[in-house]
Amino acid sequence: MRHGTRVGTVFSLLGALVATSMAMGLLIAGIALPSIGAAGAATNKGIDLFNQMPGNFEMNPLAQESRILAADGSVIATPFNKNRVVVPLSKVSKTMQHAQVAIEDERFFQHGAIDTRGLARAITSNIFSNGTQGASTLTQQYVKVAIQDQAVNSGNTAAAAQAVSRSGMQGYVRKLQQLKYAVTLEQHYSKDQILDGYLNLVYYGDQQYGIEAAARHYFGVHASQLNLPDSALLAGVVNEPGVTDPVNNPKAAVARRNLVLTKMQQQGMITYQQMKTAQASKLKLHLTQVSNSCAASKYPYYCYYVYNWLLQQPSLGKTVSDRAASLTSGGLTIQTSFNPKLADTMRQKIDAAVPQGNSADVQSAGVVIQPGTGLVQATAQNTTYSNTKSKGKQSVGYATPGGGNQGFDFGSTAKMFALATAFKDGDPVSGTIDVPPQSGSDADGQFHTYTHKDFSDSCGLGPNEVWKVHNDAPVPAGPMPFTKALSQSVNTAFAKLVSTLGTCNVRQTMIDLGMTLGDGQPLNKSPSGMVLGTNQVAPATLASAYATMAAGGMYCPPHPVKSIKDAAGKTLKLTGIACKRVVSKQVAAGVTKVLQTVFAKGGTAGPNALLSGGRPAAGKTGTVTGANQTWFVGYTPQLATAIWVGHANTAAPLENISLGGTYYKGYIYAGTLAAPLWKQVMDAALKGMPVKQFPSPNAKTMYGAGQTAIPSVVGQSVSAARSALEAAGFQVSVSWSQPSNSVDPGNVASISPSGHAKKGTTVDIHPSSGAPYTPPPVAPPVPSQPAAPPTSAPPKSTSPPTSSPPKKTSPPKKTSPPKQSAPPKKGKPTAPKSSK
Repeated sequence: MRHGTRVGTVFSLLGALVATSMAMGLLIAGIALPSIGAAGAATNKGIDLFNQMPGNFEMNPLAQESRILAADGSVIATPFNKNRVVVPLSKVSKTMQHAQVAIEDERFFQHGAIDTRGLARAITSNIFSNGTQGASTLTQQYVKVAIQDQAVNSGNTAAAAQAVSRSGMQGYVRKLQQLKYAVTLEQHYSKDQILDGYLNLVYYGDQQYGIEAAARHYFGVHASQLNLPDSALLAGVVNEPGVTDPVNNPKAAVARRNLVLTKMQQQGMITYQQMKTAQASKLKLHLTQVSNSCAASKYPYYCYYVYNWLLQQPSLGKTVSDRAASLTSGGLTIQTSFNPKLADTMRQKIDAAVPQGNSADVQSAGVVIQPGTGLVQATAQNTTYSNTKSKGKQSVGYATPGGGNQGFDFGSTAKMFALATAFKDGDPVSGTIDVPPQSGSDADGQFHTYTHKDFSDSCGLGPNEVWKVHNDAPVPAGPMPFTKALSQSVNTAFAKLVSTLGTCNVRQTMIDLGMTLGDGQPLNKSPSGMVLGTNQVAPATLASAYATMAAGGMYCPPHPVKSIKDAAGKTLKLTGIACKRVVSKQVAAGVTKVLQTVFAKGGTAGPNALLSGGRPAAGKTGTVTGANQTWFVGYTPQLATAIWVGHANTAAPLENISLGGTYYKGYIYAGTLAAPLWKQVMDAALKGMPVKQFPSPNAKTMYGAGQTAIPSVVGQSVSAARSALEAAGFQVSVSWSQPSNSVDPGNVASISPSGHAKKGTTVDIHPSSGAPYTPPPVAPPVPSQPAAPPTSAPPKSTSPPTSSPPKKTSPPKKTSPPKQSAPPKKGKPTAPKSSK
């Protein structure tokens, strides 16, 4: 039986010899082998078969890891399918090069594609022994592994199996084809190029492909730093990585290492003493693990934001799956705008104020964007990344859109868009809004009722819809300056403004400024969405819209990537990042002028949110229905930041809770936590930057162009006032009556607008009701915002004054006014129903 096996082995090797002889003839004669009559018809047929085989073989780029880099060059993540880092041969130590050649193909630099001496030795060994000895050269091994690697990468498992087939006719054909490929390779590439390709290609065990990844993984060094014993150890792994990798099989790895060292000494690569010293050295691993997932990154939420954004880039492939393949195997270098120090600082500030996993289940997130570029410089939130949701842990990034983030209602931060629309339409910054009188009061306080007559466009109210809008405190009817209406966040004033401008027009301004829902869908069409922010948006989306004003009206889509380079260093094109002008510089300057008033005394943010050093800033608070979401979004010329504090998992109000060692009695407003947090983050982010001033709006923007003085008609009869106003070129509308202590009943108590306006503007006349103005019952006063502490934590207090609830508007209801909740129990503030 043993004799029969040996004979079969000899015949197998004779077949290999025939193939090898053919390849040798190919090397001598070129591509085609001549027929040799003496060899007989069978031999000629074999030679013809060899000549007909494909011969082209290229050293194709290897699949390797990509790198996502922060602004400071640190690595955020390394997406890969195979952990491989391609390096040139000059970046591989000489000891490693020698060790690999010594153990795999000692005559590599002397022979061609076929080593005839090695083949003869293999035949002799196999004839006179029971085993089989291979005769493949390093070039042939490279061809075999490269074919298998390409097949695996393309998903062709059958071809991958064929590449290493050893038995039967399939094995002979495979061997012959690989021989021809090896011949072609040796004709077109130098020995150093082939060795370079080999060292970057082969598998070194424990999921490490190529010498650079292996050196980093096993020893924590680059391939250029590998010493003699470590080089010998890695060279020995390649032949049987499943048996000799040093992590799982340290004894076998050392034995194999010592064999490699012996081979190196026999071939004159090292001295006897070097061999003995290296063989006596102990195995010293310094394992370094590299993850191919953003989940293992220090900044997982930002990493996934980058990854998902890259999947939309056509330069990485035609389809999303093609782009994903480029990310995990293309060796890309992705340079982001991420500032790790700023992100760490923001996380520390957020955690101090709203600790992770707090008992009130309150979440918080923030984002910093650069105006004029749209580059997202930092994100942070008070949760740890986890695919299994639990207290303080989850997988959704709150700060950026997409990735499962649905966003949050953004409250009165929506009022900025109405301002921008008004100023685009020519309203002057010094203009006024006509505050309507109260229509009634309910358990939630005073309100004004709006109907289809007020909001009649396609984004407005239906024919039978009624919408009650509440304010946080009683507001007298009549003209109110834009600055006061904004700084005090008067809801009924802005509802009136949006009614005048057109709900769809304000919505279009939002769209122009990049506003979408958190999942990327279009904004809902409703007056409450345009007035009180009842659309759910992501902080980055809102911060980017506000950054437009900081950039003088240039909208730049928020994005995290500055550049992408492929493995060859070629810069790839980025799409979806171009800035465009959406409002004029003057409109942006006007909006900024008004938004600066929120920091004034009596403003919703107050002086405690002012930035250090007197640095100018503009922004807006937002407290959402039921006080379950709060915001502050603000900017300087250099940076725009949005801070959100709220409930991501419940609709419960932020009321009577403890956070970060502070007990907050009553409702939490945007000015209570979000605005002080914004100040702390911005002060840290802007440290060291020059103090820049905002440009001032010109006289035309401030006071209007082509303005005509509106006649003073207060105290006149309505008919006389109408005549005077129409004679001056204005339209006239007689509106609701207004109590007055100084004007007789029926005469004009006030007009809106007053001062100056364009001819053709409608001037509302408010007749006097004759009754002295008696203020309605006073609701509990709106508390002043807590002072921003010098540290990152919110102000400490064991029993701050009870705050009155921020009043929120109920969304419009069909057919009849919305059903009111039962009156609150005595001593408990009513649930918020309006935005601030």
